[in-house]
Amino acid sequence: MPSTTNPISAVREDRPPLIVDLDGTLILTDMLHESALRSLRERPLATMFIPLWLAQGKALLKRKLAAQHDFDPSLLPYRTDLLEWLKEQKAQGRTLILCTASDQFFAQAIAEHLDIFDEVMSSDGETNLSGTRKAEALELRFGAMGFDYAGNSTTDLAVWRRSRRAIVVNAPAGLAGKVRAVCEIEREFAAQRLGPKDWLRMFRVHQWLKNLLLFVPLFAAHQIDQPQAWLLLIIAVLSFSLCASSVYIGNDLLDLESDRMHPRKRNRPFASGRVPAWVGVAVAPVLLLASVLLGTLVGIKFLACLAAYFTLTCLYSLWLKRIVLIDCLTLAMLYTLRIIAGAAAAGLGLSFWLLAFSVFLFLSLAFVKRYAELEVQTSSGNKKAHGRGYYTSDAPLVMNLGVTSGYASVLVLALYLNSDAVLKLYRTPEVIWGAVPIMLFWVSWMWMRAHRGEMHDDPLVFAVKDKASLLAGAIFSVLLLLGATGIRW
Repeated sequence: MPSTTNPISAVREDRPPLIVDLDGTLILTDMLHESALRSLRERPLATMFIPLWLAQGKALLKRKLAAQHDFDPSLLPYRTDLLEWLKEQKAQGRTLILCTASDQFFAQAIAEHLDIFDEVMSSDGETNLSGTRKAEALELRFGAMGFDYAGNSTTDLAVWRRSRRAIVVNAPAGLAGKVRAVCEIEREFAAQRLGPKDWLRMFRVHQWLKNLLLFVPLFAAHQIDQPQAWLLLIIAVLSFSLCASSVYIGNDLLDLESDRMHPRKRNRPFASGRVPAWVGVAVAPVLLLASVLLGTLVGIKFLACLAAYFTLTCLYSLWLKRIVLIDCLTLAMLYTLRIIAGAAAAGLGLSFWLLAFSVFLFLSLAFVKRYAELEVQTSSGNKKAHGRGYYTSDAPLVMNLGVTSGYASVLVLALYLNSDAVLKLYRTPEVIWGAVPIMLFWVSWMWMRAHRGEMHDDPLVFAVKDKASLLAGAIFSVLLLLGATGIRW
């Protein structure tokens, strides 16, 4: 029999009890999906047993996954308008019952957190309380037409057939018509339809700007007059972008709790519940496959770089981002890998100077990103960044490390400008000496903005929107152009 807690002996009001579904109705997510993703993140080896558990019944699978982790019900994305209406119904003396196919562990914790339900009915490790089984349990408990039911999916039709009235929540297109055929609808809470902006946010298209780094080797080698290289790089950028989107989706799915504790990241599509987790699970492999297919058009060396990028980002999402300092070093390597991939795509060599400059500069930006996150946690009164290896008290040290790395990149640039390589590439190398103070300004400016709490979570995204950064980039580019063409200032 399904789990039941806090039973009521009889209906004590004229209106029958209101039965409320959990997954997709009261919360904008599914606890089975969330627990499976959390298991993948924290106990990846345990996910190997999922097929075995599922073969013994869906209720057992839910129980096994629920038993692996604690969770905070306050972080879940609730359907706030429905929750407010339920509170009104409770204030009017109506009996509210949470009835869900999710495991009792989750159902009871959520009910205790909300403190509006008189009773909880849920799956118990043996019975999966869904569809017909839920309908039979409710009819046995309250009698035919002895309850109203709030649900969201076609599996709830079996329950609505035995209900007095229906409350339809987050229903897919056409479901309301099917519900009216079997039951009177008391109230509807419209579903949030996915629009183009939701897809763009899910893919994090704005992050594709980072992949323009693949063009850096082409400009650094002064080979911008090679149309074949441009074509290959355009395909490579698109391939890298699709791969990055698949990884971003995976990272967001594995980082749901951390994102929900963040004042801005909590609005991301998966963390907010606007996009169901199963959509991300389905879309990410498709994006990755498309990325690989495009990569084959570029060449085997580029595919090797793409594979290295994907592997390192997966390791970062699953493990490395929780290790202090290693996380920032990994981010720096991921940025630098883009430059290496660009060189591989265009068939160009890479200089020690460019790689050294990239590593130090991107390490500084990685520390900017982490410092900005620590500042947010500090302002929220937290002592530790959730899902990271840092304490908020580490912020001053992170700043020192980041500023030092940024200035080290400028030092590498200065040494490069004094090398023999510059004489071969630039007609008037003395012109590009002006790039050094420009870089000093920009590194200092980025850290000044971060110190003031004005930094975006991602410093490169911030830079392309910041007027001072754009101006510094424009002057830097003009100096390189003047130095290459031989025009003196």
